[in-house]
Amino acid sequence: MRFLRRLLLWLCASACAGGALVVRQRWLGATREGTVTERGHFFIQRADPLGLGGRNLKKRFKCLGFSPSRAPMHRLDPRAAFKMARYPVFTFVFLICLVLCTNAQQGGTECLKANAKSCGECIQAGPNCGWCTKVDFLQEGEPTSARCDDLAALKTKGCPEDDIQNPRGRKQKLKDIPITSKGKGERMDPANITQLRPQQLVFELRSGEPQTFNLTFRRAEDYPIDLYYLMDLSFSMKDDLENVKSLGTALMTEMEKITSDFRIGFGSFVEKTVMPYISTTPAKLLNPCTNDQNCTSPFSYKNVLNLTKDGKLFNDLVGKQQISGNLDSPEGGFDAIMQVAVCGEQIGWRNVTRLLVFSTDAGFHFAGDGKLGGIVLPNDGRCHLHGNMYTMSHYYDYPSIAHLVQKLSENNIQTIFAVTEDFQPVYQELKNLIPKSAVGTLSSNSSNVIQLIIDSYNSLSSELILENSKLPEGVTISYRSFCKNGVKGTGEDGRKCSNISIGDQVEFEISVTAHKCPKKGQAESIKIKPLGFNEEVEIVLQFICECDCQDKGTPNSPECHFGNGTFECGACRCNEGRIGKECECSTDEVNSEDMDAYCRRENSSEICSNNGDCICGQCVCKKRDNPNEVYSGKYCECDNFNCDRSNGLICGENVSSVELFRKERNKMSAWSSACTSTSL
Repeated sequence: MRFLRRLLLWLCASACAGGALVVRQRWLGATREGTVTERGHFFIQRADPLGLGGRNLKKRFKCLGFSPSRAPMHRLDPRAAFKMARYPVFTFVFLICLVLCTNAQQGGTECLKANAKSCGECIQAGPNCGWCTKVDFLQEGEPTSARCDDLAALKTKGCPEDDIQNPRGRKQKLKDIPITSKGKGERMDPANITQLRPQQLVFELRSGEPQTFNLTFRRAEDYPIDLYYLMDLSFSMKDDLENVKSLGTALMTEMEKITSDFRIGFGSFVEKTVMPYISTTPAKLLNPCTNDQNCTSPFSYKNVLNLTKDGKLFNDLVGKQQISGNLDSPEGGFDAIMQVAVCGEQIGWRNVTRLLVFSTDAGFHFAGDGKLGGIVLPNDGRCHLHGNMYTMSHYYDYPSIAHLVQKLSENNIQTIFAVTEDFQPVYQELKNLIPKSAVGTLSSNSSNVIQLIIDSYNSLSSELILENSKLPEGVTISYRSFCKNGVKGTGEDGRKCSNISIGDQVEFEISVTAHKCPKKGQAESIKIKPLGFNEEVEIVLQFICECDCQDKGTPNSPECHFGNGTFECGACRCNEGRIGKECECSTDEVNSEDMDAYCRRENSSEICSNNGDCICGQCVCKKRDNPNEVYSGKYCECDNFNCDRSNGLICGENVSSVELFRKERNKMSAWSSACTSTSL
């Protein structure tokens, strides 16, 4: 074990410090060693006579105390590479080390590239970015944005941990009522039944840092049900009406096997009462059917019976209904569905399971079809029932499918389409567009309607689908589901669980991430709910857009050139019209030749050695794409990346790149930390 630890230490040191991997095969019985440089060439050299444990070899390998061997190297025949591949452990260890060092090296890139001028801008650049408030932290030529870097880099550059601003997000539960456990035979008020927890949370979100919570759902036993039967009463449904007249008591009997609290209601629809959907001749307005048929006047939608527990009353009122008629084949059912969804008080919906059974043997009109009758105003999605009749069908167009989906979802209504076999394909497509809906095949005379309703209810109630309200700009949400029998889901499948029986409990892991602060920075809220249920989770989102130190700033501080700015978080935030690290310049002076003269070296015409910008007579050095490569000096005349290389190593590795970096900028790159942790 000790030997393997030394081997891993050595390989990582080689990968990190020199960009080269020296593969020694002595312990495997080989007499050669292969080296892969950053150019991708292979080399060999004489085997180390001391082996991996040799004292001299230890001195040669340094990554934070180790440096690669500087023994002379010779080009290796490419076949040696294939020979090295016999031992995949070397390749594996090398790749691990390379990933660690590369990731660590680039860890602060997002922070530095943000070019943050304030602590607030810095913490929005990424979850690993911090801001150093130490007053004398910056060196000559460094811009204010250099205060923003990843946490490890800031500490390495000499910023005390107490001087680093790094606010973290958090979450808090405001309402977490336990899920209801109902005793056998116990009846409860629906308002007191809880199937979903928690109910309310507060998230403090920092950009790029997700906040996660677990949502639990358990399907309650004996949960109340409201069912509204909406029937097409055009002439072709005449024989179906006869069977529905006795539906009330029979359906009551069956539904009592599922719940002890069941209510039923009834409504009917035909078509808009304008041409060309119906005949507007006086005689046809009284009786739209042929002379030998007694039909009622055409109407759009009628609420016949509010939701009730009286099944006999249902039978009596439905028994008095008469068939009507219209001219075209598609019906005006969408108008009726919209009114049933939005007229909650008139229909009598409770906050329980809401089922809408839509029974027809024809297709449907939708948004745009109203233009045939001269109706151009879009459906307003509001209740227009007067005397239980929809009175604005001639004024508003049919609703669109998307509009119906919105209103059905808002009002937690699950729809069952009971349609004849001829129209199954049409309503199957409609079902795919309406979440928490089902389609059943209605027999020619509706004799199977009770079994259709029972089967559809069981199908709908066994599936749980979560949906969320509109998200604020820059906020994303993700779901993971932990369903029955160990089934897990991610992505869109993470929103749902199937085959849920009464008493089954499922969980969801939900993560919310803000990728930027909203423009106003004000609190927002989102809601998550299971489709078809009245319960929901509310999440109040508060955004971390500023640092605490900004509240402690000193306006008109003498630190900012005679009070020309607010001193906060270790730096000056200049007043309007002032710029510079200490607000020492006015904007009118920025481009003056006098200021530029301070940014030129003696006998040079180059401003800041062409490696920076002159701001208020001081050079602010440019940033490189690689955050570990920097310009420095009063005139940005120095750098840490242009030394001559030997064998691909800076200064032939006689002075390590790490040491160069320390001397030049007193700044240690993040990959050094990765090497340290790997060595340990």
